Parts: sequence; C-alpha cells; structure tokens
Amino acid sequence: MNAPRPASARPRCRAPVIALVTLAVALLAACNRDAGDTDTNADAAGAATGDGSVTITGDDSIAERLTWRAPHVDLPEDDEDMAVTRARAQAALEAGDLDAGPGSAIPLYLAILDRDGDDRTARAGLDRALQDLLAQGDQALAGAGDDIAALRRAQQVAAVARSLRPADKAVRGYLAKVDRAEQLWELNRTAEGELRAGRLGEDGGGALARVREVLALSKGQPRAMQTLAAVESALIRRAEDAAAKGDFDAAEAWLAHASKVREGSATIPDARERVATMRRARVLALRDEAMAALHAADGIERARTRLAQMLTLAAPGDPAVVELRERIDLAVHYGSFRPGQRFTDAAGGGRGPQMVVVPHGGFTMGAGADDRDAEDSERPSRNLRFDRGFALSRHEVTVAEFRRFVEATGHRSRAERRGFSMSYDERSGNFVRRSKADWRTDFSGAPADGVLPVVHVSARDAQAYADWLASVTGQRYRLPSEAEFEYALRAGGSGQYPWGDAAPPPGAGNLTGAGDRSPGGRSWSNAFADYEDGHWGPAPVGSFSANAFGLHDLAGNVSEWVADCWHDSYRRAPGDGAAWVNPGCRTQVVRGGAWASSPVQTRSAWRAPAPVDNTNARVGFRVARDI
Repeated sequence: MNAPRPASARPRCRAPVIALVTLAVALLAACNRDAGDTDTNADAAGAATGDGSVTITGDDSIAERLTWRAPHVDLPEDDEDMAVTRARAQAALEAGDLDAGPGSAIPLYLAILDRDGDDRTARAGLDRALQDLLAQGDQALAGAGDDIAALRRAQQVAAVARSLRPADKAVRGYLAKVDRAEQLWELNRTAEGELRAGRLGEDGGGALARVREVLALSKGQPRAMQTLAAVESALIRRAEDAAAKGDFDAAEAWLAHASKVREGSATIPDARERVATMRRARVLALRDEAMAALHAADGIERARTRLAQMLTLAAPGDPAVVELRERIDLAVHYGSFRPGQRFTDAAGGGRGPQMVVVPHGGFTMGAGADDRDAEDSERPSRNLRFDRGFALSRHEVTVAEFRRFVEATGHRSRAERRGFSMSYDERSGNFVRRSKADWRTDFSGAPADGVLPVVHVSARDAQAYADWLASVTGQRYRLPSEAEFEYALRAGGSGQYPWGDAAPPPGAGNLTGAGDRSPGGRSWSNAFADYEDGHWGPAPVGSFSANAFGLHDLAGNVSEWVADCWHDSYRRAPGDGAAWVNPGCRTQVVRGGAWASSPVQTRSAWRAPAPVDNTNARVGFRVARDI
C-alpha cells in the first residue's frame, strides 16, 4: 500500500475557492504579537492620512491584505479512512476549532474538497464552518474597540473568510465591519496619542477631533467615550492649575472648553465649585496680605495693590473687598484706629487722659454771614477739610491728671509762682485776684476735687502738660489747633451754637442759664432763658452728654486754651487746619463757652485772645494727639 501523499501535492485541480488562497500577509505576524501592544501600524489597521484620520476606500478596502493560506493537511489514500477525516472535521466544527491549524474544521474540509470537489458532506460542513467563523468574527468585533487581541482575531477571520468566498454577501458585509473596526481603532489610537501629547483640541483638531470622528461612526463607542472623559478631565486640570497660580481668567476659559466636551457632564459643576473655592481662598489670602501690610511703612500702597487684585477676582459687594476697602480707608485717615474709638496711653507709670478719635471730614470754620453777634475776628468763614482723623481728650484735663504731671516733673505753674489767680467772688459776684489760687483750687479758690477740670493754668502750663505726655508716651500729644477745636465743637453741625440755632436743649452743657443760682442765691444777668444746668462754677468732667463725636464739655464747663497765636481774622490762616503759630507770640486763642460765659460767647465761632501767662477760674484745656 502506497504511503499517503499531501493533498496539496495531488495533481487534481483544487476547487475555485482554493485558487483564491495566495500569500499570507503581515497580518499573521501581527496576530503573533503581544496582545498588549496597542500601537498597531497603518498596514495592520488602516491607511492613516496626515491629520490622523483613516481613508475609507470602500467596503473591501482591506482586500489586498486579507489573504490566507490553509495549513497543510495529510489525507489518507484509503477512502474508508477518509470517513475518519470527515469525522475529525465534524468534531472540530462542533468544538468551534475552525481555522487555527491543520486539525481545524476549515483546513480539513478544504482538503477533502480538494480531493473530491463533489463531496456534499464536506461542502455542507464548509458552509457551516464559514457561518460559524463569521459568528466568531462578529464576537471578536464586539470587543475590538479596546482589545487589540480581539481586533486581530477579527482580522484573521476576515482573511480566512475572504480567501474562502470573497463574493459572498455575508463575507463582504463582515469585511466592511472589520474595515470600520480598524478605522475606529486607528482613530482611537490617534486620539489617545494626541491626549498623551497634551493636544486636547479645545480650539480644533487634537484628541477631541479624532474622538468625535469615532463617535460619528459609532455613537457611544466605549473607548472613545473614555477618551472624551479623559479630555474633559485634562481641561479641568488645566483650569485648576491656572486657578492655583491665581490666573482665574484662564481657569474660566479652560472650564468653558471643558463644558463643551460632554453635554450635561456632572463633573463640570463640581469643577466650577472647586475653582470658586480656590478663587475665594485667593481673595481671602489677598485680604490677609493687605491687612498685614497696613502695619508697614509703605503698607497703604501695598494694600491698595492687593485690593486691585481682589477686585478682578471677587464678585460685586464681596464682604472681604468691602472690609479691606474700609480698612484701607481707616488706615489712610486713622492709622490703626477707628473713628469714635476711645483709648488711653500708658503715661509715666499710669494712664494718660481718655482720648476719642475724631473722624476726618470737612466743615465751614468761622461765623456765617447771618450771624449778627459775630465779630470781625471770626471771619472770613472758610472751608477746611481734615484728611486724617485726630484724637482729642474726651473731656478737659482734670485736677487729678494735672497733679500726676506736677508730681512727675516738679512743674510750678504760673499761678503758683505768681502767688495768685483770678477767682470768682460770691459777695461781689465778680472775678477778683485771689492769693494762693492755683491749679489745686476751684473756681472760688477753695481746694478742688480731682474730677473737676483744672483751672488757673496758663497757656504755657497747658503746653508743658502736653509736652510731658508726649515724652512719657512716645506719642505726639499737643494742644489742639483752633480749627480742630471748632471742628470737634460743631461735630458735623453748622448752626450758630453747637446744638443748632435755637435755645439750648436740656442737658446741653454747663452754660449760663437763667435758672442757675449761686450758693448765695445770685443769678446771671445775661443768660439763656429757660435754661438751668444745676451748676454754679465748673461741673465734674463728663457730667453732660457727649456730642456727636463722643466728646464732652466743648460747649461749656470751662473755656480752653488752643495752640494758635491770636490773629485779628482768618485771612492768610493755614488751609489745612493746623495751628497758626508765630514765634514768640504773647497772646493765644481761647475757645469754647464756659460756666460763666454769656450766650454770645457760647457760639460755635466765638474766639477770644488771652495773654499766654493769664490764669483764671474760667479757662482750662484739653489735649490732642496725632494718630
């Protein structure tokens, strides 16, 4: 019995199907690659154009590449043994082993038909094998979107099917699906490469363009959707990176691009919230930097720079912006203080007078044109503005406060050295020279209580006290200027009197009221009608209500020394409200009504000259401080 010979070596011609089986292509080599390699080349997955897309040349564009040669099969010579071969083919068919090797169903059926083209059993088996093969191909195509092994299996099925029956409608349909799968794979691969390279495509091209080509061919394709989500995430990261650097305009631009990637994406609102939180944190950080800067020498300008940055980030009316703007305004006008703030400074082992911060602002100084009681020295009226606040003692300096100064310095007042001062005499109802009247005594020459305003002090005594305070506190204490006194006295008003143009309301101050009585029953011959304050002589400081600036007794109790030298009018007076001082001046200005002043002398514009060494029971003083 002769040895069997390979079916491929038999002289009989093969069926027309076998004539189509030519050369295997690089596809088979690709199928042997590592299944994890996703970088398929153009020969294996479609022809790429310059912009990364794949050219579609028809349903059978891969025809030249999809060729397959059946593995060699040794057939028995004996016809009875051919039944065994048919059984082997049937078993392989049932097992789904269709094309892998010489023992697979398709190679076996092809070899049988090569020997006997009329073998109806083999032909029916081959028909079924092709049908099952296409089903396996469809199954592979289902996972070919993100699995290179599945795509390669689908390509192998395409090569086998086309080699078997290229004109078959089902085969051509399958080839078209493989062609489309290759195109999608290449587009996805290109999109992922663009994504890795950072070419997202927010302005066209890039990963987004490739992904959208995929989705145009296959709506909702999972791999493309993953890339789309990755592009969105990358755009969000760029937004957050820009926000971290303080560039919120760029952050908003990146978020705008991200919002167009996937309509209705839930990640965008979350990203906007994160960027908004970062923006808010930046606004607050700028505010804190500005607040800290305000304490430095150039702090106001630095704070203004931070404010300008905040305004580009914050929404209108942002509380942090409002707070900083107010704080800068306060720093400009008040340093580290606030208008109306009360404070004291440590002074020589104790505390100095209680001070009140007077708000900055403007007013009209001097008597108005309709003031019939005005004198020429109270004119011309002029508009002044204080661009920075200042502090005034809340009330006149008291006997107790002056005593601390005397005890600390050994200062001897003018009245002490001279041995007398002008005091009130109850018997005559006049002011007379009284021996041993000085800062320790009250308006009548009796020992003074510590809470009374100090009187019997000269302008130089008052200046000495202010100089001492400045020395022991390290702050700029001084006598107020005449303009500062009137500004504080008016406290925003513009009437003839501090309280307006009418008669004084109850509790307006320690004034000369028609209802006042001296200890001996005397009354004032020139007083405010229907007014009574219950005091004859100075009252304890702070006995009457404070004015709108929080200051007491500017309109009454005792008149007060100010720092200005006397001038007969306001012509050529300083335009900034500073004290008008001439070297060696012998006469200074007294301002404010007193317990014994006539109504005319209680007017807001009233002023009077007094020799700097003059002392009496109607004049005291208070101090000012720069802030």
